[in-house]
Amino acid sequence: MPDLILAIDQGTTSSRAIVFDTTLKPLGTGQQEFRQFFPKSGWVEHDPEEIWSSVLAVSKAAVKKAKARAREVKAIGITNQRETVVIWNRRTGKPIHKAIVWQDRRTAEFCAALKMDGHERQFTEKTGLLLDPYFSGTKIRWLLDHVKGAREKAERGELAFGTIDSFLIWRLTGGKVHATDATNASRTLLYNIHTGEWDDALLRILGIPASLLPEVKDCAADFGVTDERLFGAAIPICGVAGDQQAATVGQACFEPGMMKSTYGTGCFALLNTGAKAVQSQNRLLTTVAYQLDGKRTYALEGAIFIAGAAVQWLRDGLKLVKAAGETGALAKAADPNQLVYLVPAFVGLGAPYWKPDARGAIFGLTRGTTEKELAQAALEAVCYQTRDLLEAMQRDVGGRMKTILRVDGGMTASDWTMQRLADILDAPVDRPSVLETTALGAAYLAGLRAGLLPKPAQFAKSWRRGTRFSPKMKRELREAKYDGWKDAVRKLLA
Repeated sequence: MPDLILAIDQGTTSSRAIVFDTTLKPLGTGQQEFRQFFPKSGWVEHDPEEIWSSVLAVSKAAVKKAKARAREVKAIGITNQRETVVIWNRRTGKPIHKAIVWQDRRTAEFCAALKMDGHERQFTEKTGLLLDPYFSGTKIRWLLDHVKGAREKAERGELAFGTIDSFLIWRLTGGKVHATDATNASRTLLYNIHTGEWDDALLRILGIPASLLPEVKDCAADFGVTDERLFGAAIPICGVAGDQQAATVGQACFEPGMMKSTYGTGCFALLNTGAKAVQSQNRLLTTVAYQLDGKRTYALEGAIFIAGAAVQWLRDGLKLVKAAGETGALAKAADPNQLVYLVPAFVGLGAPYWKPDARGAIFGLTRGTTEKELAQAALEAVCYQTRDLLEAMQRDVGGRMKTILRVDGGMTASDWTMQRLADILDAPVDRPSVLETTALGAAYLAGLRAGLLPKPAQFAKSWRRGTRFSPKMKRELREAKYDGWKDAVRKLLA
């Protein structure tokens, strides 16, 4: 029987699963979207039970499409939307509330109050993060304060907190394992990325009982085995990483100075800084890139909240396109004399601005503006925001970074967008031959722990470029377009 690896990729809008063989060739895939809930302006929620049922369904579908049997799957890797919070009852396994999603802004006032009280410096020094509603800690506090009886139950040790990986591990193991990995822990505002431990002082500031928290493990580690009744065999869970860190692994960015950017619902760029946790002077995040054999590798991260979600808005909100793939052709046909800018601050602005109360705007509209110019503006917004991040990273590391960007995620399928990205950055953009690098990273981590795959240096040699996009735009046009973007952001923030 062949040795297979199941990668579970639990994302913001859908759950996916891919079965890989030990050459990391995908053999079968399952995918299922689930509902998004927007109970108030700036609030975003998911139903954890829908997430769980979708994960089970896509995992079984992937195994079936691979024409495999459960006992042939030797390891499971999990990668997940980060920062999203679930709290559940330890006895029943039932969530006490819908999951509060990473995009959710409901704790903006609380974050502002913490800053006013002078707490941000301590949080940043210990966690590498800023006091923003994006991260898990203030979401946990909100649930404890707003769900009836939650705080009392938490203090009695009856509740468990987890990011989505922890919730899935709990359910997959039948409630036997409450654990997370260092990358997901590093996104909670509760984890000291220098000591590798939950921080008691930060827990006190946020009013969160330590009894809620999972055990923190390496990215390639023993996370228990699945309940045999789920798949028909007990399968070891051997790898876990947050989606952006899993993509960093999948892109084989193992050397300091290497950088990847993932374009999904949002856009997230990570720059490997090695064993040194670089403290950003430009409002970027310092985070754990991955942890293997107890050794942490760090990264600088820039987070853009809205990337592919802007294209979804054109499709589902404005009904300008029937499929996301149509936007590239529309953008190509846009009037080059119109300078239309979309600043997609639908849920605030992320790095390097960090304005949770900002909201989106379109600048430069004329009577001649059509769906073509709006499509171009939505796609170009991703390119401009990526340049914002790269320039901030270059200032933080003194230019000590590679000049090539490795990209992945759904938006990278658009040749027009990737070419425009290279043009705006004035740097080559490499799209790998395997676009599903997030799932690939999770599969690699699981296969590494299970002894099915080689060490990182050897794995890096297997990375293959699919297409390189080299810059073609004239400098004067590039800088004029980018100056227009910066002016649009200034107007929005004003």
